[in-house]
Amino acid sequence: MRSTLKSPRTPLLIAAITSLMIIGCSDSSQAPEPAAPPVPAETKPNILFMILDDVGMDQLEIFGFGGATPPATPAIAQLANAGVSFTDTWSMPACSVTRGTLFEGRFPLRTNIKAALGSNDLVNSMTSPYATTLPKLLAKQGYESALIGKFHIALQQNYPAGDALVHDLGWDYFAGWLDESGDPSSIDTTAGGVAPPGTYSCGFVPGANLPNGADTGACYHADGSCTEQGVNVVVPGRSCRDEGGIFDPNTNCQSPRPERLNFNQLNAHSVSPVTYNFADGSVEKLPLTDPRTRQFRANFAIDAAAEWINSRAPDQAWMATVSFASIHTPLVQPPVDPNSPVSVAASDLDCANPLAQRVLSNLMIETLDLEIARLLVATGLASYNADGGLDYAPESTNTMVVIIGDNGSLGLTAKAPFDVGRSKGSAYQTGVWVPLVVSGPLVNNPGRQVSAMVNAVDLYALFGEIAGITDVQAEVPRTLDAVSMLPYLTNPEQAAIRHWNYTEIGLNYQPNEVINGPCIIGACTQIPNIRSICEDNNGTWWGEDNDASTNGVLAPTEGFEYCSQALDFVTKNGGDEFDISPLISIAVRNEGFKLVENTFKDCDPDTCIDRVVLELYEIDEPLNTPWLDREGDELPLDQLSASQQEAFTELTNQLAAIRASVIDCPGDGNIDGVVDDTDLQEWEKYASSTGLSSVYDFNFDGLTDALDEAIITANIGLDCRASGT
Repeated sequence: MRSTLKSPRTPLLIAAITSLMIIGCSDSSQAPEPAAPPVPAETKPNILFMILDDVGMDQLEIFGFGGATPPATPAIAQLANAGVSFTDTWSMPACSVTRGTLFEGRFPLRTNIKAALGSNDLVNSMTSPYATTLPKLLAKQGYESALIGKFHIALQQNYPAGDALVHDLGWDYFAGWLDESGDPSSIDTTAGGVAPPGTYSCGFVPGANLPNGADTGACYHADGSCTEQGVNVVVPGRSCRDEGGIFDPNTNCQSPRPERLNFNQLNAHSVSPVTYNFADGSVEKLPLTDPRTRQFRANFAIDAAAEWINSRAPDQAWMATVSFASIHTPLVQPPVDPNSPVSVAASDLDCANPLAQRVLSNLMIETLDLEIARLLVATGLASYNADGGLDYAPESTNTMVVIIGDNGSLGLTAKAPFDVGRSKGSAYQTGVWVPLVVSGPLVNNPGRQVSAMVNAVDLYALFGEIAGITDVQAEVPRTLDAVSMLPYLTNPEQAAIRHWNYTEIGLNYQPNEVINGPCIIGACTQIPNIRSICEDNNGTWWGEDNDASTNGVLAPTEGFEYCSQALDFVTKNGGDEFDISPLISIAVRNEGFKLVENTFKDCDPDTCIDRVVLELYEIDEPLNTPWLDREGDELPLDQLSASQQEAFTELTNQLAAIRASVIDCPGDGNIDGVVDDTDLQEWEKYASSTGLSSVYDFNFDGLTDALDEAIITANIGLDCRASGT
């Protein structure tokens, strides 16, 4: 099936902060040279897997949503028209949690990645080096695998392999960002050192119509060059940022350049630390003066992916994962298109204003779509037609293309009729219902929508099936939660395979049971793992080293451990009450009902106790009028009808069965189900190298030491394999 759309983008109407204006986005960057024609169909299909960050089901018009101002996504629409759209897909509620399930085929209660990874998290809550990750699975079928962009299933500061951790987990190639928290840094409000902190909310110098803005100045580059920009360049500060430079407003080029300019400052999506892992295990870390570190993240990901894909031998099967960082906060303007008045107008937005978030998220989604089209063309999977639209004929390629959102949209970016108060970070529908599109030569009767339940974890099975593995579970010596998906592609009449679904977010392991501090973003949440991420989301940090206050009363500098303690402080000092998000949120559903289990921590001056709340919802997911699990729509558990009680019993039993399938196996660090001399040998390897966090840190104190050896010794001979974990 040849799929053609004639317009690469459509106008986007958005309510601006102070007035109505039309805003859109395009990208003027050039595509790399197209690849050679596709390889013959008799070779194993390649896999191009793209992960959208914080793009929930609510964002995309192709699924019937997008609110009053849906972003234009013609490339994704192309792929959907030429493939299969899955309209009932669950992810996990946060990025690391979903990625862990994608790359291991196992739910979070098995991977122990239960929250977005942060710098304090132990290796015990990262993907294990002993796991059969997706690249390891596909390597058995002769595939080479690359991961481009965001990683975020392990962080190098606590991981024994350090910056080589992506290679350690099975990938042949990595080019991307191993940031301290795994996500984009905060916005550099100095715009490269040209002004005091807090001056430029979007990280670049705006036009002269705004305070501290300028329409002329000098654009300095890290290589020492400089160009003077003025009326011939639209929004020169933003354009200079897009070139990787620093714009010094209302000045001429100087030699030497001004000392205050800082080319070693991270800046949201525009200046990022880039690390490479190569097939031989070597690592390259680029300085922030390298042009590749000064690309907008979406542009970098496409350039790097196209380069790797085009360098594969014609008979070499490959899987390339392009893991975008968009539209993760901090939200900023994407590269400006000087030929588009609507793109230029976005330069006037204030990125610190919460009302700008939806505008910026739309712009960033449109850029993602344009970059997806650019990658398809650059790798020879599609072409641009005479009208500038994308011409895509999947049957003439040998590549399966898969796009998924990693979790629901965040807060104010969520579109009606979805629930901004129950979005990313929660197990409610707005937090876990995500878009999924699969296209390629294995799809029969393309252009279909599949309404059967699927889970992000199932892609592990799908990719194994695409690679020719008939029984994926037989290839993995541990319990998989992934179920088959390939029949949905090949058989238009395929009945539902999955009859229940599961999602979870909770707490990662940190040394000595420490947890993330409270962050008040309307409600109080403990999902943001460091202060800067809390503040990037317009929140107030109440954890360690905070400067929060209520009515002039400063919070203790050591902060609070739990949101309930922050609430007690605020109300005692005359502040307004706020809602508290659960520490742990789990949901399980069947065809008609959904059970949500939320766990809170209630504290008084002497102790803190768990409070578990169960909620039952009747849900359905027609694409025009979905029944969402909104506050107040929960069914009264003491007044259930017979059918509702039957569903409640079924779902509570299902949740209990999932939990019972995970058996603790103390001393089994290499997750082979047996505690034996191999564990002692592996423990010694980690203990004698750094002695710090590793999968052999059984007491979760951040050390791999004699205390952990004692746990192995005490359990020698324990065989957990019969439990099937």
